[in-house]
Amino acid sequence: MLSPGDILTIPFDDWVNFFVRDWLVPNFRPFFRALQWPITQVLNWLDALLQATPMLVFTALLAFIAWRVAGRGVAIFTLIALAFIDVIGLWPETMTTLAMIVTAVLFCTIIGIPFGILAARSDRIYAVVRPVLDIMQTIPSFVYLVPIVMLFGVGIVPGIIATIIFALPPIVRLTNLGIRNVREDLVEAAYAFGSTPRQVLWDVQFPLAMRTIMAGRNQTLMLALSMVVITALIGAGGLGLTVFTGLGRLDVGNATAGGVGIVLLAIILDRITQALGDGRRVHTVSLWATLRGYFRPAHHAGGLEKAG
Repeated sequence: MLSPGDILTIPFDDWVNFFVRDWLVPNFRPFFRALQWPITQVLNWLDALLQATPMLVFTALLAFIAWRVAGRGVAIFTLIALAFIDVIGLWPETMTTLAMIVTAVLFCTIIGIPFGILAARSDRIYAVVRPVLDIMQTIPSFVYLVPIVMLFGVGIVPGIIATIIFALPPIVRLTNLGIRNVREDLVEAAYAFGSTPRQVLWDVQFPLAMRTIMAGRNQTLMLALSMVVITALIGAGGLGLTVFTGLGRLDVGNATAGGVGIVLLAIILDRITQALGDGRRVHTVSLWATLRGYFRPAHHAGGLEKAG
């Protein structure tokens, strides 16, 4: 018995090949290659800065930020995790990965927040953006790599572009959601006092939606970290390349070391960005008092906490 596919076959793969390979690449590849310039500049600057910063200086600075933002526990974990990454010989790769992630999240923020604002202010724009975001989130991440290679070539920058495309939807969605969820009476009150639409957006809606927007940026960060290994398939470096090389050579130790480095970096960045998203700083005493707390008896430490 004949199936519908035997009677009618649509050459969808040929259509896609014609659109990408025969029309898009020959006509627009110079334009797409030009788009790499700002990403290349930011990435090269960040990578050079991080590679030139001594390990002890960077570790102390990041641990201090974690202590002030997320608390003493996260700061101690940051110290131990970064020290472990260094002693297993993956510090340069970790800094390259961090430069890639920061670059990708920066451009996702620059692109995603304005799109989220536009979608929140217009139902028509949201009706167009929503299915595009659905497609971007549901297409397997490997599918991005073929057109990216054809349009941008191979290397770290094309890997970052693939990461930006993959990690962009959460920050757009949650920016839109946060602004739409601002109470209508607050918006109406702002308009009643003579505020312009721009003032309402930046002085009322945006601050009240900041926690939701920061949650979107945190999800974007996690998705960008998940793409680190996949982008190694098209020549991206860092810890992803370490994992990919280990897999290719069946070197379990090297692949595991790279994977552990990615996990530790993800935990550090996640805890710090989550604390920033809460819109609060952990209340801490002075650094000297914190250090003394480790060597005091339990009842003294309890008294210090009550005093704080």
